Amino acid sequence: MSRIGKKPIAIPGGVEVKVEGATVSVKGPLGKLDWCLTPGISVVVEDGKVVVNRAGDERELRALHGLVRAELNNMMYGVTKGYERSLEITGVGYKAQIQGRTMSFNVGYINPVLYEIPAGVDVKVDKQTLITVKGVDKRLVGQVAADLRAIKPPDVYKQKGIRYSGERLRKKEGKTGK
Repeated sequence: MSRIGKKPIAIPGGVEVKVEGATVSVKGPLGKLDWCLTPGISVVVEDGKVVVNRAGDERELRALHGLVRAELNNMMYGVTKGYERSLEITGVGYKAQIQGRTMSFNVGYINPVLYEIPAGVDVKVDKQTLITVKGVDKRLVGQVAADLRAIKPPDVYKQKGIRYSGERLRKKEGKTGK
């Protein structure tokens, strides 16, 4: 048995979990999330806890057992507290702005880079150099943060670009002349 998969998940107050066929729905104060189960994995709600079971002992089911349990746990955390990821923009003249659901980045390219903010995620810009990504879906928040960082990844030589808050870069020396 998977060590993670066999642990039951306690349902926090204010969270409602429904299992309808192959879909698990988690509804809480911040929103609602759904997860589709693969054949061979089942979810049971009993005594205020969610239990994930698997039908057999095949390699694929053993791998998915822990994954489904971890995803359901992340969903419950997301609908109660939410997820947040922060990014910093470093560089002279580098800045970000929001117009509606579109972000505009001036990060050293000739034209500003536009990024369309997906539904389910809230993005806030403070002082034009601090970006905060918030949402209930851990995967979506992480993917949006990674997409924003990929617009101008941090440079190890000049220390410029978009980086996660708290990310440490080791400064490299450039080429030396004779």
